[in-house]
Amino acid sequence: MSDVRDGETIRQVWEAAVREHGDKPFVVVPRNPSRDYDPGGIELTYAETDARVRRMMEIYRAAGYGVGHRVALLLENRPTFFVARLALNAIGVSCVPVNPDYRSSEIAYLIGHSKPELVLTIATRRQSVLDGIAESAHKPPVVVLGDDEQAPPVPRTRAASADPTPLTESSILYTSGTTGQPKGCRLSHGYEVALGDWYLTRGGLAEFRPGQERIYNPLPLYHVNAGIVSFFGAILSGNAQVQPDRFHPERWWREVVETRATVVHYLGVVIQMLMLQEDASAASGHHVRFGVGAGVEPQLHAAFEARFGFPLLELWGMTETCRVLMDGTEPRKVGTRAMGRAVPGLDVRVVDEADVEVADGTPGEMVVRHSAATPRRGAFLGYLDNDAETERAWRGGWFHTGDTVYRAPDGMLHFVDRKKNIIRRSGENIAAAEIEALLLTHPDVAQAAVMAVKDEIREEEVLACIVLKAGAGTGDRAKAEDIFAFCNARLAYYKPPGWIWFARELPTTGTQKIQKHTIFPTASDPRAVAGMIDLRALKRRR
Repeated sequence: MSDVRDGETIRQVWEAAVREHGDKPFVVVPRNPSRDYDPGGIELTYAETDARVRRMMEIYRAAGYGVGHRVALLLENRPTFFVARLALNAIGVSCVPVNPDYRSSEIAYLIGHSKPELVLTIATRRQSVLDGIAESAHKPPVVVLGDDEQAPPVPRTRAASADPTPLTESSILYTSGTTGQPKGCRLSHGYEVALGDWYLTRGGLAEFRPGQERIYNPLPLYHVNAGIVSFFGAILSGNAQVQPDRFHPERWWREVVETRATVVHYLGVVIQMLMLQEDASAASGHHVRFGVGAGVEPQLHAAFEARFGFPLLELWGMTETCRVLMDGTEPRKVGTRAMGRAVPGLDVRVVDEADVEVADGTPGEMVVRHSAATPRRGAFLGYLDNDAETERAWRGGWFHTGDTVYRAPDGMLHFVDRKKNIIRRSGENIAAAEIEALLLTHPDVAQAAVMAVKDEIREEEVLACIVLKAGAGTGDRAKAEDIFAFCNARLAYYKPPGWIWFARELPTTGTQKIQKHTIFPTASDPRAVAGMIDLRALKRRR
């Protein structure tokens, strides 16, 4: 086996899986009586899914869709998402998943930036899509998927073909950048296949048995984790993906037990919430062999494993790089934020600001590549319409991850922090610059500095330090709630500030750049500062 299995298309690996595993389960949806689709739960085999895929392929190929076209998908975590992805990718269409929590301005940006030929959605999300398109200069048609499926309109441009290659763009995933608006990561067929294969072959405790695993992944399908990593891992091994609508701590164990899940995916916030449950009886009888994830708090790592009886295998990965690191071979470094060692196919260095390698034990930025001969093999195709940022990230032949780590003498890499100005809340990456840019459009805000603060449940929360304009009134709770409502109307529910602090002025450099690191005393907890306003209770999913 090649160290990067990047020479096949999505259609090729899907058709091979159907031939070999047709009667085995592929998509498993747990029961949830409160859900508006499949409330009793369903299981679709590879063959049943393929019948739906082929039907959709025929419809869209006949309409003229193919290589060179993009279609945006706002389909939540529903089985329809898998069908649409497989069918459209099979004829060469690139898919652009849309976060269902996006507000209209965020949808407008994504539509305007990726310029899809079409948007596929569901009836309950149609108005959100239309509101976003109304604010966008790009105006694609909208098709609502359902029992009485509409025929798609003929695309405005002609497809190059309906036969993709491994280098054909398969999807664009939007990631939070440090310059404000999210960046579109262009992924290829070869990338997605290679990532699924890499996930399956880490070895150690992460042993995937062909045709026997049920992989429970409650994370959103517009992210790389559930939408590519475990999805293509399942396809390449003839296994099933268990796909709930979202993570909910009260349903986690019931769904895991009832669906007979053998592998689970987690984030740090998932582990924290499960450990807060006093009654663990719902976990009895589970079949989980191991968990795969990132961000478990060190003090909870061993305690969780002892309580629930399976290992949590910490990994590192990012959308741009295709391959992951994993601390999955005994003896593991439980409770240390260890995340694996460099391996053939994933070279790693730890460097300083001048890209000079630092000594073991010294924190620095992690940079990665496939190898000296082919540094970019298997990685993303680049940032959409942003070659300059792509090349900046790859400077010197290494991809600069923006993550601060240190390497122990035994080669184990340990996560320290994110170098980038990113806030990580409940698994979502939030660009501080995006929030700052919006705050500065509020009529009362003169200056804004956004940063991360620790949160005991969600890992981090958004803190906005604000200087009001002269005559804008008092920086009190009413003003804070007004500013929160302004942000909440324009951003996904998790992005607005959970904390707001009003200041008379913010420290700046000689070039008037705000010095965030000097706003609060070193090693202090900003949440304890006088005048800090807690708005976390207002942050609710809509």
